[in-house]
Amino acid sequence: MKILLLSTYDWQGGAAKAAYRLHQALRRTGIDSQMLVQSKLSDEETVITSATKFQKGLAKLKPSLDLLPLGLYSRRERVTYSLQWFPDTIASQVAQINPDIINLHWINSGYLRLETLAKFKKPIVWTLHDMWPFTGGCHYSSDCDRYTKTCGACPQLRSTRKWDISRWVWRRKAKAWNNCNLAIVTPSNWLAKCAQESSLFQNFRIEVIPNGLDIQRYKPIDKQLAKNLLGLPIDKQIILFGAVNATSDRRKGFHLLLPALQTLDRSQWQEKIELVSFGASQPVEPPNFGFKANYLGKLSDEISLSLVYAAADVFVAPSLQDNLPNTVMEALACGTPCVAFEIGGMSDMIEHKQNGYLARPYEVSDLAKGITWVLEDRERWRNLCDRARKKVEQEFSQELQTKRYLSLFSQLSL
Repeated sequence: MKILLLSTYDWQGGAAKAAYRLHQALRRTGIDSQMLVQSKLSDEETVITSATKFQKGLAKLKPSLDLLPLGLYSRRERVTYSLQWFPDTIASQVAQINPDIINLHWINSGYLRLETLAKFKKPIVWTLHDMWPFTGGCHYSSDCDRYTKTCGACPQLRSTRKWDISRWVWRRKAKAWNNCNLAIVTPSNWLAKCAQESSLFQNFRIEVIPNGLDIQRYKPIDKQLAKNLLGLPIDKQIILFGAVNATSDRRKGFHLLLPALQTLDRSQWQEKIELVSFGASQPVEPPNFGFKANYLGKLSDEISLSLVYAAADVFVAPSLQDNLPNTVMEALACGTPCVAFEIGGMSDMIEHKQNGYLARPYEVSDLAKGITWVLEDRERWRNLCDRARKKVEQEFSQELQTKRYLSLFSQLSL
């Protein structure tokens, strides 16, 4: 069986990382797996990208070209929004590779034109990493449910017109998806529910297959040793926060984490804790948490990441909307309890008061309570750490993920 994964990137952002990990796991089982990407960052030979200088140059321009029509909406929210209108040559590349199954992942930033999917004459498994495949262009809908109908009057575009660009994108998808041999995979139960409720995917097969993790790479390390290696104090409890563009992406919730940390009882915690943040450099005007904050910037290698997770006493993920974030799974695998709002796929990974704490959505006081609850009792904290690791071993190993994908691929290739 020959599998071809399509992804805009092979190692940039959580979705690309998940796709690349699946590709590697498939190859370890002996599957003939290749990965076709717009921008290649790894040195993996089985990851293929455009060969000519012109195509490579065009790939760098495509993210900006895809955004050009959005210039009509000068008041739009500055969030990720994809139209996927620019022509591509991917159908011919796929035909040359001639796979048995095509596995789509995150294919935005101008990589794959919507209409190209209907040109693939092979079964398609689409692994969703956000809501974009069934919306009119947004990647996370916030509190909008227009994707359950036909989109239009898009709040993120600040549009009041029913026939706006979101309706145009939705109609293009409705036509293109109708001509595809398509099965949907979502990593979280939350995203599966959203897809089932959507007007575009409600009649397609939808399977839940969580992302998998190399649990030998992400594993507990002695916390004192990890702190020493990172130059962090061994007599302080470390609160960890991290994501791509950690402090600037509003969806990641840093604006809620800040007041939560500021409300911690200063008399009890000020001399006992420090914050560590990765995914962003220190702001020009860093906020005052009331205790020391350490900014590690962007960490691109997994050894550094696993060391940071292992050094932390608690990982906080205050996202407003999220699918099945790698950061939470990676932290749990390293034996670090997690605190998050009970949104999206968080409850698939975090068991309330078993391996972490699920706060009431967007309540800063409950988020602060969860952080305190995890840290205040060391015997309880050790039990949380043990359960964090076991949760990943039991449900999120790459071996289990690969087995589930191969079962689906086999069914579709018959």
